[in-house]
Amino acid sequence: MTEPYVLYGSHASYYTAKTRSYLRKKAIPFIERMPSHPRFRSHVRPTTANHRVPQMETPDGLCLQDTTVIFDLLESRFPDIPAIPSTPRQRVITHLMELFASEALVRMAWQYRWFHEANFQFVKMDFGRSFRPQGSDAELLQYGNVIADQMMSLGKIAPTEADRAELEASYLKLLRCMEDHLIEHPFLLGGHPSAGDYALMGALYAHLGRDPVPLRLMQDNAPRVFRWVEHMNTPEIQSPEFPDVPIAYAPDDSIPTSLEPLLRLLFEGHADRFINSALAWNAVIEAGNPEAGEQISADRDQPLLPPVTVTRDGDEVVVRAAVLDVWLLQRALGYFHSLGATDQAAVRDQLARVGGEGLVSVRIQRPPVRRNGRFEWGPQE
Repeated sequence: MTEPYVLYGSHASYYTAKTRSYLRKKAIPFIERMPSHPRFRSHVRPTTANHRVPQMETPDGLCLQDTTVIFDLLESRFPDIPAIPSTPRQRVITHLMELFASEALVRMAWQYRWFHEANFQFVKMDFGRSFRPQGSDAELLQYGNVIADQMMSLGKIAPTEADRAELEASYLKLLRCMEDHLIEHPFLLGGHPSAGDYALMGALYAHLGRDPVPLRLMQDNAPRVFRWVEHMNTPEIQSPEFPDVPIAYAPDDSIPTSLEPLLRLLFEGHADRFINSALAWNAVIEAGNPEAGEQISADRDQPLLPPVTVTRDGDEVVVRAAVLDVWLLQRALGYFHSLGATDQAAVRDQLARVGGEGLVSVRIQRPPVRRNGRFEWGPQE
């Protein structure tokens, strides 16, 4: 029997949700363990020098942290049901969804979890269970309170009713876009799940599809989205709602028209953040010409660079480059800039339809390299 991969994570974890769904849909043999497992504490976490979940230990002894790193390794070993399409428009859109669904929706998911006291009992007990699975209710709550205090201190939360109303309006808009698309298609790009689908699972399952307040809104307002979340947690590819849809990406490198409102919502709401981060990265490179291969930060696996001023459309903006964002954006840009003129024009035309054309107008200088769980300055050009 093939030795399984071991996924260390929890159901409360944003990025574990993404990885668990991927492993199931790809039929990759795996077992799941919690971060309280002795092997994680004694071997996996020290090997990666990282406390974040999910992490994975492979049958041949590799220990990996970061969903993108995990996916890239597994795609090379399990090419069936590929998470990354091979055609230009679909591949660029998928890489952008890896970024936008994994990073842009984190804030919404985090706010929904911690803006509403009605979530707290469930969330705290759920966190506690991850670290003391067989503990008493009092013990679970004790551990959960420690984690909750850490999380809430990050945002210094004092939400007003207006904050909650604005958050709910944004969430319902996201659900409406997704709901309308799922009337016609089982996945983002047709009958085949992509890395974009898996990335969406981070928000739509781990937080918005389990915590009581956003779950109720999803069930009441977007039953198709709720059903999609259920289906993304099963190993079957073809859903019973779409028995005649081939298990394949949409033909002719097409992007379903019904997906465009969702893409527009994400791009118009968040593209500036990622473009500015890339421009800030370039400014740091130009100003300091750092040594290639040198770690950007030995202590932080997701560093922010010092603030710099960048100019866009005649306006000056002070920005700190988020290195993880730059690295993920480069997946789309590196592929886009490798294309011929005809394919680039097709991608640009598609992005122009959904407010994302500015994303491929950037060229990231000396993109960051991730090695041994830390980011390094990219090679000299």
